[in-house]
This record gives sequence, C-alpha cells and structure tokens, in this order.
Amino acid sequence: MFTYHLRLALKSLRRTPVIAGLMIGAIALGVGVCITTLTVYRLMSGNPLEHRNDVLYAVTLDNWDPNQPWDEKRPELPPMELTYRDAMALLQSDIPVRHVAMRKGPFVVEADPASGVKPFLITARLTTKDFFPIFDVPFQYGSGWDDSADQGSQRVVVLSKATNDKVFGGANSVGKSVRMDGKDYKVIGVLAQWEVTPKVYDLNNSNFEEIEEAFVPFSVGIVDEVQSAGNINCWRVQPLNSFADFLNSDCVWIQYWAELKDRHQAEAYQDFIDNYVREQKKLGRFERPLNNRLRHPDEWLTINEVVEKDNSVLVGLSFMFLAVCLLNMIGLLLAKFLGAAPLVGLRRALGATRKTVFDQHLIEVGVIGIAGGVIGIGLAALGLLGVRQLYDNYDALTHLDVTMALIALVIAIASGVIAGLYPTWRICRVQPAAYLKTQ
Repeated sequence: MFTYHLRLALKSLRRTPVIAGLMIGAIALGVGVCITTLTVYRLMSGNPLEHRNDVLYAVTLDNWDPNQPWDEKRPELPPMELTYRDAMALLQSDIPVRHVAMRKGPFVVEADPASGVKPFLITARLTTKDFFPIFDVPFQYGSGWDDSADQGSQRVVVLSKATNDKVFGGANSVGKSVRMDGKDYKVIGVLAQWEVTPKVYDLNNSNFEEIEEAFVPFSVGIVDEVQSAGNINCWRVQPLNSFADFLNSDCVWIQYWAELKDRHQAEAYQDFIDNYVREQKKLGRFERPLNNRLRHPDEWLTINEVVEKDNSVLVGLSFMFLAVCLLNMIGLLLAKFLGAAPLVGLRRALGATRKTVFDQHLIEVGVIGIAGGVIGIGLAALGLLGVRQLYDNYDALTHLDVTMALIALVIAIASGVIAGLYPTWRICRVQPAAYLKTQ
C-alpha cells in the first residue's frame, strides 16, 4: 500500500511542477538557514573536555589593581591568567594529580634546505609536561617529555601534524632535529590530527583558533627569553628593562590548569592557593580581597562568554524564518490539494476511505520534506562555506557532519508533515457528491 501511495504522490507532484518546486524550495531554504546557524552554535557551545569536566580546573588568582576590578562589568571575576612567579609557586604543590603552566610564543622554523621549504613563522605552546595527559592530546609518533625537560633546558619539541607534514613530509620524525630560532630542537613526538573547538585550554586570544604548530618545554622559553605571543595585561607601571624584570612583574600572561581527582582534593588545593595568597599579602602583594577560583571547563567556557547571546538569538530567528517558510508552504499545499478535489471526490465515490486519502497526501508532503531536506543540506554546506570565507578562525566550526545532516532531514520531514496536516485534513473532508455532479 505504501508503494502505491508513493507512486500517486510522485504523479501528483509531476502534475504541478511549479508549485512542487516552490514548496520544496521553501523547506530547503528554511532548513538550510536553520542548519547553518545551528551547526555553528552547536560547535561553539560544545565542551571538548566534557569527558573530563569533573576533574579539570582552570586556576585564577586575584592579584589585580586594588582600586578597580579586572572586569568592571563583572567585578567578582579575577584575572584569567597568572603572573610568572605565581604560576611557578603553584607548580611546587604536590596536591594535584597533574598541573600545567603554559603560554604561547613565536618561533621561526628553518627546514632542511634540500627540502625546498623556506623558513616560516609558527606559534608554539610553551608548556610543562602535563599538558598532553591533562588535555588528552593524541600522538601519531612518539610522546611528550618528562620531568627532566621541565626542570632543565632540554631543547625538545613536539610537532603538530601540520608542521610535521610541512617539514618532514609526514614521515616519522622522532629523533630528528628541527631548527627553530637558530637553535636545534630534537623532535620527540608528533601529534595526530587534533582539533579543540572551542579552544578551551586558552580562551585569551581567540576562542576558535587552531592549535599551536609546535609544543616546547616551558623552561626553554624562559632560558632563551622567548617573547610571549599571547595576551599580556599589567595594572601598574613597573620598570621592565629586561626579561628578568618582566618575569618578576605583576603582569598576568600565564594560563594555569590543574587536575584534581575528587572534591576533597579540590578543597585541599583551594586551601593551598588561599594560604599562598595570604602569605603574599604579607609581602605587600594581592591587595584585593581573597578571590581565588577553580573553574571546571564548562564554567570556564561560560565565564569567557564563548557563546554570546547574539548567537542564541540568531538560532531563534532562523527557526522563525523556517516557520514563515512553512506558512507559505501551507498556502501552496491548500491550493494544490483543493485544486485536485474533483479527483479526490471521484476516488471517494469509488470506495476510497478518508484514511486512505489522508495517508496518500501525508506521504506526498513527506516526499516534499525529504526533497527539501536534501537540497537544504546543500544550502547549509554553502552557508557554512560562506562563514569560513568571512571568518578565518571559524574554519574548525563550519563543517557539516553526518549528525547535522541527519538532523536536517528530520527537521525537513517534520516540517513538511506539520505544514501538510491542515491541508491534508481539508482534502479529506471533501464531499464526493458535490464534484460528481459536475463530472
């Protein structure tokens, strides 16, 4: 019976190609707009560390200006980063399972001249060893470094997949050397393909920028005086005549995360950082009230306003646009179905039940929904391509995956059925006698 109804539905659509095209186009346009905005919103609002949300914490201390808060609109928030000396003091704690101090820095990479690759500038993450296990970083070759690299000045490097492809043609480069800023670094690891969207471990520059092209021990950046490529915020004037002066300043520029296995460990660590700040207050630092925070990744994303209210409003407006498209479709369906009322009256007179007529027309609107959904997926892909062209840093956000494609089809079919309920009900109420008299 389904096959019969489907055949009738396709014949009905072929009889009125213009109206059928308009209805399919209405659903396709509405679905395309909805899926474009929904895809961006879904990826922007995601938590890439959700599976470790309960044990990871962003650590912040309030060492800011005693006369004004870090954020005047949200005065309860401390600065998002730490000073160098505070980060180094926190690293001395043995309470966390793991902890990491990190920042960004620029390097010039000089490939082997025989490779034909010209020197190029990269952004590296200068970090302590626990970065890789804390954030579940996948490796294609090798691994990260150990304590000795953190405590000394070993020039080792972990390359991103893209950098390894560029410098070594994608081969296993572990054990080889790469020259950066005029110094030789031993490659000890190469990452597998890794995307973090949003870039939760560093929301200080761009929420959606790509991962760094290389990873270098934090201590090497201090020994070689590698400048910062991230945000640096200072609240008072201090003499900064050397790199050492900068390290000892009250400028905040270090991101800090800790892994704490349970609530008791988190409470112990909170007590540790509070006691540290109390000791610093005795030295004339931390003049603001005690305000040290441990934030889970989901809280961190919210505090940093990764998903702005405008994006939520945009999603709502896109679904309102879909509703307008459906209203237009209802009008077109009414015109189409009622235009075929004499044929329906004849079928009813020959014994077709209202349920049979209802099923046939509902299958017809389902076919319209499927066709609109398929075209809508194509329109959404074009819309996301446009977003990529407008916003370079959103490249990781704007790829239509299988899940969103399936959601598009579900929305399209549901929209078609919802729009078709009233016109289908109307055509089922047709009285055969009124049309048989005219035949």
